[in-house]
Amino acid sequence: MENEVTLKRFTAIRRELGYTQAEFAKLLGVSNTTADIERGRTKLSGRVVAELLRQFNINPLWLFGESEEKHLDTAKTSVIPKVVTVDHSDNENMVLVNAKAAAGYPQNIADTSWYRQLPAFDLPIPEFRNATYRGFQVEGDSMLPNLRPGDWVMARAIEHIDHVSPNKMYVVVLQDAVLVKKIERPPNSNNITLISLNENYPPYHIKPFQIQEIWEVSSKLTFGVEATTEKGLLRQLQESMEELKQKVEGRIANS
Repeated sequence: MENEVTLKRFTAIRRELGYTQAEFAKLLGVSNTTADIERGRTKLSGRVVAELLRQFNINPLWLFGESEEKHLDTAKTSVIPKVVTVDHSDNENMVLVNAKAAAGYPQNIADTSWYRQLPAFDLPIPEFRNATYRGFQVEGDSMLPNLRPGDWVMARAIEHIDHVSPNKMYVVVLQDAVLVKKIERPPNSNNITLISLNENYPPYHIKPFQIQEIWEVSSKLTFGVEATTEKGLLRQLQESMEELKQKVEGRIANS
């Protein structure tokens, strides 16, 4: 049976968050309700403790009565690059992470040997000096119209999460994904909101400790640029509307 402090603290967390025993059980992957845990009939599993940490930043030591720090200090969460590569002259490289490589990036983020498979180059442009940059390929359409699938973004490393701006785009490396999003930090909240420019994708909330790295998008490389101008698009639209009008008028005349 768990000690009394643990049971009280577990129950207090659920009540503070406003969940019923059934709702809390579903969130934590527990069968039916958390009633048996709160009564001490069922042992608090490591999986539940891990979920409390992952979802609500609850300090496991606090939960077991061994610390008075209820939440882990996420302010110290490091989002700086875990690995930086250099060329033969010890100059820092700009590593390119394509969409396929991005799938394995979170798991290999600190593995120096993994980075050797990725192309790297030096871009002799003043804007890319005096900072660490990395290239990431955009996958999906969540950042339309600014970024198209297949585009590349050149992004600058961010040292601390407090340095993010709501007016910029970022490459956010989570524990299981690499995303390009806007970042907002709601006032008086420990949550971070990731926002897509494409309104078909709803925003979602994460905790700071779920972030491994943040890169601020500074520029993009796009391919397949067409010579269509806004006037050209307007002309196409006018022609399409005129064609539609003629079809409608033709149907009315024939009816």
